[in-house]
Amino acid sequence: MSTSWTERLFGGFRRTSEKLGENLDGLFGKAALDADTLDQIEEALIASDLGPATAARVRGRLEGERFAMGVTEAALRKVVAEEVADILRPVAKPLMIDAFPRPQVILVIGVNGSGKTTTIAKLAHTLTEQDYSVMLVAGDTFRAAAIGQLKVWADRIGVPIISGAEGGDAASLVFEGVKRGTEQGTDVLIVDTAGRLQNKAGLMDELSKIRRVLGRLNAAAPHNVLLVLDATTGQNALKQIEVFGREAGVTGLVMTKLDGTARGGVLVAAAEKYGLPIHAIGVGETINDLRPFAPEEVARAIAGVERIAR
Repeated sequence: MSTSWTERLFGGFRRTSEKLGENLDGLFGKAALDADTLDQIEEALIASDLGPATAARVRGRLEGERFAMGVTEAALRKVVAEEVADILRPVAKPLMIDAFPRPQVILVIGVNGSGKTTTIAKLAHTLTEQDYSVMLVAGDTFRAAAIGQLKVWADRIGVPIISGAEGGDAASLVFEGVKRGTEQGTDVLIVDTAGRLQNKAGLMDELSKIRRVLGRLNAAAPHNVLLVLDATTGQNALKQIEVFGREAGVTGLVMTKLDGTARGGVLVAAAEKYGLPIHAIGVGETINDLRPFAPEEVARAIAGVERIAR
């Protein structure tokens, strides 16, 4: 029997919700929510990677509702789910393909190992399922493995790819991709880029060159700059948003590997701190495991509750 997306989502966030329960263990059943208990709850939420701002929101909610007889685990998880959903709703924005003239150019960035190349393939598959024509550009020319991996995925999902040799000029590949995509009436051009966060100057120079090349053919391009984040990196993901946002002009986020970590709460911290659109999340390795970001479902999965009634 096939597993529904909601079941897979809850399964993917299980370690995150279990970590939340472990951090909150021993804070229930007390006579009242005094300042000391509220401090401990706030610290437990921060330790669960939800971030200090989210923890402060939950604390304020608990103080406001005056749980004079203490708070149960179920009641606290419900409050967490409701507050997290309120944080996530404003950033849950699907990726819209609405550029004119075509193609819509999407630069995909992220550190090596974040799942960037696989995410590109999943995104391309999703768009083709929606009847958009897609072309890929293997712009991570610093790694032969990245070029080869993207070629394999392109062949598997049946989309054309522009690629060159290792060490080649990424901007030239992008130029060729836009030129060919324009001639063929391609809807979406997805460009892989090198994930060299350690060399910020080199990264910025390369992206600037790509932008200049794009501007000659399509003044509005790139239309999207998507940052792929690996949830297993926890709070380091926030640093990546800061650096890539400053250096590359990130317009939206995709969070991957949520099924392999207890640190999925960083998704909430990212939404609270940066407010960037979260277009999609990944909770598995199959081609269908990248889905649009649904805030209520994600909030329930993180908090480990069945439903939110607000």
